[in-house]
Amino acid sequence: MMDIAAAAGCSQAAVSFVLNNTPGTRISQQTRDRVLDVARMLGYVGTSYAAAATYSGLDNVIGFAVDQLATSPEAVVAIEGARQASWKAGNVLLVTQTLSDPFMEPRAIRALTNGGISALIYMTIYTREVELPPYIYELDIPTVLVNCYTADFAFPAVVPSEIAGGQSATRHLIAHKHWRIATITGEIWMQAAQDRLTGYRRALATADIPFDPELVIEGDWSASAGYTATKKLLALRDRPTAIFCQNDRTAVGCYEALKDAGLHIPQDMSVVGYDDEEISRHLVPALTTSVLPHLAMGQWAIEHLHPERPPGKRRYPIAKLECSLVKRQSVAEPRPGGSAGVVSV
Repeated sequence: MMDIAAAAGCSQAAVSFVLNNTPGTRISQQTRDRVLDVARMLGYVGTSYAAAATYSGLDNVIGFAVDQLATSPEAVVAIEGARQASWKAGNVLLVTQTLSDPFMEPRAIRALTNGGISALIYMTIYTREVELPPYIYELDIPTVLVNCYTADFAFPAVVPSEIAGGQSATRHLIAHKHWRIATITGEIWMQAAQDRLTGYRRALATADIPFDPELVIEGDWSASAGYTATKKLLALRDRPTAIFCQNDRTAVGCYEALKDAGLHIPQDMSVVGYDDEEISRHLVPALTTSVLPHLAMGQWAIEHLHPERPPGKRRYPIAKLECSLVKRQSVAEPRPGGSAGVVSV
């Protein structure tokens, strides 16, 4: 929707109303035609507007429990993916925020089940292994995990393929002849930061580029951390030619630090981001980044609600969805004898 809105010159809300044919909206026919034309041009045609659902429970109501809803866009995107897939089969989605509170979470989920839900989607904002309480194992309805998984693999679960995402971003820099590539991580205790760093190291190893710990700086996902870390990298005697930031907000700080140093992207530094937040399209130059597949994860969850699942009786492999690279204008080959480049993932 963001791509279509940018190309059609309208809001994401307008795109949603047009593609879903929402009744009662006063959108001009000219705008509707433009949105549909752009959607077709970009390859979003027919049923690709919303995935077809494979699940329709007895009561046509699916519960969606997420630990954090108000503070993160990822949950909203996953819920939208689930809604798109649900509505195709006439299912209604009921959403609750639990904050992982040991007292309120079970009450919230019991309220959903007492209200007659026929399936449950359980999501966490940070990708991680979770220990689900016994009452979830005791539910007699299909349950799917989004962005989390259990050690016993008792439930279908889907997470982003973060290692492959970090590998793809780093390979993109290597393909542009960058050999001294730095990375600014997120908080390293988080699985996403660990996996993206693993992908970075694998890409270097595959290209026979020695790993240099001096080029790895831990951040905290913020623009401020990106700014500070970039300053440290620029102070190195042997500067990097590219920086792999682990999210787009870190890349924003990286851009500012480079600008303050009088460097240009991508002529002096190449930059790549991760998450594909809306800001990545509006940076100058537009930021190369990786997509977190939360929309597809929400759709996947609906498609993998299996009514015949006996809780705790099977082991399900963890599904990992691709974090595809979106190539924009922030990466170029380093100039001979020029300053280092920057890449943010």
